[in-house]
Amino acid sequence: MMFDPYPDGLPVGPEWVSTSDTVEIRFPFDGCVVAQAPVGTPELARRAVDEAAAVAREVAKLPSHVRRDVLTGVHRSLVEWRDELEGLLVVETGKPLVDCRVEVARTLVTWQAAAEEVARLHGETVPLDLLPSGEGLTGFWVRKPIGVVVGIAGFNYPLLLASHKIAPAIAAGCPVIVKPAPQTPLATLWLVHLVREAAAAAGAPLSMVQLVTGDAGVGSALVTDKRVGAVSFTGSAAVGHRIARDAAPRKTLLELGSNAALVVAEDADLDAAADAVLRGGFYASGQACISVQRLLVVDSVAVEFTRRLLARLPEVVTGDPRDERTRVSALIDERSTRRVLDWISASGATVAAGGELVDGIIRPTVLTDVPDGADCWEEEIFGPVVCLRRVSDVDEAFDQVNASRYGLHASVFTTSLRTAMRAIDELEVGGVVVNEVPGFRSDTMPYGGVKDSGIGREGPRFAIDELTVTRMAVIRA
Repeated sequence: MMFDPYPDGLPVGPEWVSTSDTVEIRFPFDGCVVAQAPVGTPELARRAVDEAAAVAREVAKLPSHVRRDVLTGVHRSLVEWRDELEGLLVVETGKPLVDCRVEVARTLVTWQAAAEEVARLHGETVPLDLLPSGEGLTGFWVRKPIGVVVGIAGFNYPLLLASHKIAPAIAAGCPVIVKPAPQTPLATLWLVHLVREAAAAAGAPLSMVQLVTGDAGVGSALVTDKRVGAVSFTGSAAVGHRIARDAAPRKTLLELGSNAALVVAEDADLDAAADAVLRGGFYASGQACISVQRLLVVDSVAVEFTRRLLARLPEVVTGDPRDERTRVSALIDERSTRRVLDWISASGATVAAGGELVDGIIRPTVLTDVPDGADCWEEEIFGPVVCLRRVSDVDEAFDQVNASRYGLHASVFTTSLRTAMRAIDELEVGGVVVNEVPGFRSDTMPYGGVKDSGIGREGPRFAIDELTVTRMAVIRA
């Protein structure tokens, strides 16, 4: 199985630059080689910044209709190649086909929404004559591009996460350099190829979008360059913290880890809550930052809820990710698989279901009686594991949600409007979802976290604001 739909090398500057090194990209499910991917270097990363800085002023001055044409052109190309991209994502990430289809669908929404937001980039007038000294002055502010943007994406949703970086940057008038995760560069390379084709068709410079692969040295060369205006990163909290330190004082947008909680109140629809855990705890084989990890169930309904959840767990089909029925497959690599299994065995919890490796796949796992301090409760497990803990009431559940160092998304299942509004008011997270999975996300919403889950917001409208700066204008007539 080999794949090569775009030119050789890496898209740096207006051309594709050959690299001296390549790496095998393997299908996580069976280990077969998917493609030989080019590997970049810190020197190539610095060259990409040179090229981006050289066209930054030209990109900033692109008319709105040109930026919109680029974005809509990419959307059209993605629609044309939809089936092929879904198939590539399956073999590159090992993620089930159903989740790869969702990824491409969300990617399409992202590019379409970014195109629409181009028309909404505007400022406001300011009443300067609130002070006598301002009489006779006209004041207003406008938004200007922040400059060169570096986007660093995680492995689990490579096409979508790269789009979250590239599309808003184009809309804002910023050149962008994207660095995909080393394990999953292929779909992002194809995406950048399509973006550059759309840029050429619209009369925009190709160097407005570049891509450099490689290790942490490449990332460091990008984020520490003083010519970079903003760094947008999706990945682990530890790496995000390091990027924030290295990039300072330049702006950082960090979408980091989580251990998303789902609260089941005493008045919850238990079947709906169990269904949400099955859908929200195991999609993408659990490799999603807002998949259900911590399950907090009020004591009065805990026994019955647990019974219903475990009875339905066999519905979560494991196997070949190319099969439409599969919901859990192999994790991205052996190291990740071993870490998840080690966390399960060291947790001190009761394994109510799963917990074992069968044919290279971790079976959907439910842990109960998980103690404080266990990694699988405190940290982001990023695997098909749900940890269930009984609590006395909703007050205790909310306290447990907030006790985490993370705060990305959380959900609560309840029929009480009062409880729902309390959750929205009290939970220390970036998003509260009522009677649905915490992993529910629209790519037009302001998505992001608090605490160690990051800073800044994604979603085209909000990311565009993040990638522009206000410029005040004062005129005396």
